[in-house]
Amino acid sequence: MKTSEVMRVEPAKPEAAQQHFAAKLSFETDCADVFEALEQGHHDFVLLDVRGPNAYAKAHVPGALNLPRAQITASVLQSLGQGKAFVVYCAGPHCNGADKAAEFIARLGFKVKIMIGGIEGWRDEKLAFASL
Repeated sequence: MKTSEVMRVEPAKPEAAQQHFAAKLSFETDCADVFEALEQGHHDFVLLDVRGPNAYAKAHVPGALNLPRAQITASVLQSLGQGKAFVVYCAGPHCNGADKAAEFIARLGFKVKIMIGGIEGWRDEKLAFASL
């Protein structure tokens, strides 16, 4: 029997797969989990929209604060976070603004995750937006 391209490289052993996916989840969350946490009043993280103010004004995730990457400083994060982790998002999968912001936030010594999908993921989930 011919092996498919999918199985040409054998899957990882279950223990290695578990470690890999657990590590991946420590770096990212998704729109549905953020929505659920916000709906249930869990405020154990600070949600940051790292896009520019014009994009934020047009549409953003309800409860998100606008903090473009160029404005991120340790003192600003300290005043917003009070020991909480940050969750950042940008436009979507075609944009690496959230990755750049998350890297910088981590470099400043703060815990951070990315909301994968960004605004496009939020829209795909048909979740409500806020605007200014």
